Amino acid sequence: MTVSITESVELHNGIKMPVLGLGVWKTKDGDEVINAVKSSIQAGYRSIDTAAAYGNEDGVGIGIKESGIAREELFITTKVWNASQGYDSTLQAFDESRKKLGLDVIDLYLIHWPVKGKYKDTWRAMEKLYKDGAVRAIGVSNFQVHHLEDVIKGSEIVPMVNQIELHPRLTQLELRSFCQSHKIQVEAWSPLMQGNLDIPVLVKLADKYNKSAAQIILRWGLQHGIVVIPKSVNPKRIQENAAIFDFTLSAEDSALLDALNENHRFGPDPDNFNF
Repeated sequence: MTVSITESVELHNGIKMPVLGLGVWKTKDGDEVINAVKSSIQAGYRSIDTAAAYGNEDGVGIGIKESGIAREELFITTKVWNASQGYDSTLQAFDESRKKLGLDVIDLYLIHWPVKGKYKDTWRAMEKLYKDGAVRAIGVSNFQVHHLEDVIKGSEIVPMVNQIELHPRLTQLELRSFCQSHKIQVEAWSPLMQGNLDIPVLVKLADKYNKSAAQIILRWGLQHGIVVIPKSVNPKRIQENAAIFDFTLSAEDSALLDALNENHRFGPDPDNFNF
């Protein structure tokens, strides 16, 4: 059982990554993101997930500084945006992200989307950043099986993480199985289905365990070995999302959530995305 917010998974290069993080997509730069980061760190979170495209790396950096927590205790993720993909431009984009965040080393750097014809050059740049010690781990986001096969073929380093849309209505079994066989850690974005939680089974389980629907889903993810990064700017909700380490879903109840899969995406489809 995953028993504590400080719990982590070990990536295939030995780096430890917290099982729970704060996502800051659509969180405004400035006070909103600064306060969300500080609230989450206060609530015990040690992982923050941002991206160049979110436009809030500056605020995340300020929040980290003002939190008063030692840098080595935190796990910070950011991502290279589609327009910056390619070898030299990725190295440049990384430097910009690093400056905005005010950090010498990024814990995890991801390719945000698999931009056709570019992501392999982008990956070579990621490998360089990793070898240079500028990043502790490198990975991808929104990569399907065929993208992963393409990247792995002819690369020196297998991605350590694949961050994908994943929740009970989009369980991604085939992709998860591929990642597992290549020791790629799966991380879920939009684990809370962008707030679409009014599902009878979910309501019933929330009642049964005396937890919120959000807590039930996050717990389900953790029990499947998935890293979760729920997004919130509300301090109370941030704390609530972290209160998932004092109960366990039974195998039967977890299976009820597995059965909700409809391959339904709330976000874009990586194979049909207008890059």
